[in-house]
Amino acid sequence: MTCIIIDDEPLAREELEHLIGEASDLKILGCFPNAKQARLFMETNHIDLIFLDIEMPGTNGLQFAEHIGKNTLVIFTTAYPQYALKSYELDAIDYLVKPIEHPRLEKAIAKAKSYHDLLKKSEVNNTIVRYSEGFLLVRSERQYRKVFIKDILFIEGLKDYVVIHEAPSEKIITAMNLKSIHQKLPDSLFVRVSKSYIVNVAHVDRFDSQTIFINDTEIPLGEVYRKKFFDVWDTKS
Repeated sequence: MTCIIIDDEPLAREELEHLIGEASDLKILGCFPNAKQARLFMETNHIDLIFLDIEMPGTNGLQFAEHIGKNTLVIFTTAYPQYALKSYELDAIDYLVKPIEHPRLEKAIAKAKSYHDLLKKSEVNNTIVRYSEGFLLVRSERQYRKVFIKDILFIEGLKDYVVIHEAPSEKIITAMNLKSIHQKLPDSLFVRVSKSYIVNVAHVDRFDSQTIFINDTEIPLGEVYRKKFFDVWDTKS
């Protein structure tokens, strides 16, 4: 995978470049102090992954991310944790708070590689052809696969697709949006918790006012979705 780093602080760029080199085999094609220079570079170079700072002069990272193509993934890197929820609304792969720790970076890169592989496969053309009481029937080319409702952990928006996370650790990507798939799932179990996530409350391990935990995944809980999630949780607990 190819990547670039965008950060207005020279020391931050150097440190992240060093950490990425230690943690992965990603090919770093460039480091840029602002979005403008990065945008010019991306006009003539294919980039799989961007490590993107948020607080920058001119176009900030959140504004820049709104115009990144669907085949380029984003990991935000920032000293400001309050932007986390907004970053996931922009379909970011991950959100790293500075100073970035080596194990946390490795986890983010592994997730990016996994999603990059999903986007490259023919399964991106998957379509859900049937909704039944107990399962979804997913068509991929000439094959059909049952995805049992009870095994769906959560569903994540990714660019123009959704990723169905199925127990124990399967991922299925389909060409549709979160609203469409949510309308077909039982609302007694599946709750929209942010612009980018739907969770199966039966698989929620724990939560607080801002984050839901399913296995080792942290899922942001948006303010406008909080009451609905709490109401459904109360009926199931």
